[in-house]
Amino acid sequence: MSEAPAAPPTASADPARSLLLRPPAPRTGWRLVPARVGAMCVVELQKLRHDRTELYTRAVQPALWLLIFGQTFSRLHAIPTGGLPYVDYLAPGIIAQSAMFIAIFYGIQIIWERDAGVLSKLLVTPTPRAALITGKAFAAGVKSVVQAVVVLVIAALLGVALTWNPLRILGVLAIVVLGSAFFACLSMTIAGIVLSRDRLMGIGQAITMPLFFGSNALYPVSIMPDWLRTVSAVNPLSYEVNALRGLLLGTPARLAVDFGVLAVAAALGVLTASALLGRLAR
Repeated sequence: MSEAPAAPPTASADPARSLLLRPPAPRTGWRLVPARVGAMCVVELQKLRHDRTELYTRAVQPALWLLIFGQTFSRLHAIPTGGLPYVDYLAPGIIAQSAMFIAIFYGIQIIWERDAGVLSKLLVTPTPRAALITGKAFAAGVKSVVQAVVVLVIAALLGVALTWNPLRILGVLAIVVLGSAFFACLSMTIAGIVLSRDRLMGIGQAITMPLFFGSNALYPVSIMPDWLRTVSAVNPLSYEVNALRGLLLGTPARLAVDFGVLAVAAALGVLTASALLGRLAR
């Protein structure tokens, strides 16, 4: 009498096989943050690779500041710079300014995404709103890093005595990313309040120059009037410039304080912009 055929083994009978066949658990919640930030940064790099026009046009303004403003004031000797040539003193400030000008209008992109229906689709995914804001903020940082490298090359061609220590250059890039993340979040916060590209453009243009002139990018705090010193003390751009000067020129700087202020400002910016993201999508 023939024996009945043995039943085929089930997946549970072979734990190793079952483990291989089981699909990975989907990432949800805060586990999506690194992936979202990386994806946004890759998107920005792809944009720059396909269209380098923006990179070239944005290099014009810092070049003019260094070539015209820097060279002219170097001859006047009107601004105390602690023994540094004025072009050297100015270069870190122009790096910070260029990064801020890129990031401060980043809210226009999120308004465009709302008008195109992209934002509403992003908000129904399991991705946390803070992850979306963080991704966009650090994507602005990627653009600003590219701009900072361009300014560093221009400054080197002008003979600015910059350090090329790899660790210090990495610190410079980290500072630029943190500063850009804050200003991008500030822009997206304003976008969540005004809900209009035209209004955002007007407010962005109204605050960029006060932020720039209310910092120590062009002149030291010691020659400012008292009220402007107060403005400079609460202006994140001043801490960014301080850190850049300390890293690139070796001037006295409180790097831990500068990094800490920018990190806290960026974190608060992410929280504020995230809270207003839902209002923007209505």
